[in-house]
Amino acid sequence: MIVVDTNVIAGLWLPTKWSRASERLLAKDPEWTAPLLWRSELRNVLATYVRTGNLDLAAALAIADAAETLLAGRDYSVDSASVLRLAASSGRTAYDCEFVALAQHLGTSLVTVDRRLRDAFPDVARDLKTFTGDG
Repeated sequence: MIVVDTNVIAGLWLPTKWSRASERLLAKDPEWTAPLLWRSELRNVLATYVRTGNLDLAAALAIADAAETLLAGRDYSVDSASVLRLAASSGRTAYDCEFVALAQHLGTSLVTVDRRLRDAFPDVARDLKTFTGDG
């Protein structure tokens, strides 16, 4: 089991520079997990794609449904105290720290495309492309 950030999740369905690596990661370890926040973050990404005309609403709804199916039963609430402590000590956003807190709680890695997050939490955060051998 690994924690994945929203960009990794989105990369499965949206054309991004890390789409191939997201697909390889899913093949390598299909047991993905994330904090509940991932849903709102993905919805925001999809809404942006719809608003800019890069995706129609039906496709956005299908992607949201597929992503929710993929992570069904493996998205979790995280402890506010843990998130706030991580944010205060690292200078990273509470949003980012939700993913880190979950990875720490589960004793697993967070796979991310965010270099600053990896730099702030090198003990838990891993680069998507390096993790999959694409980088």
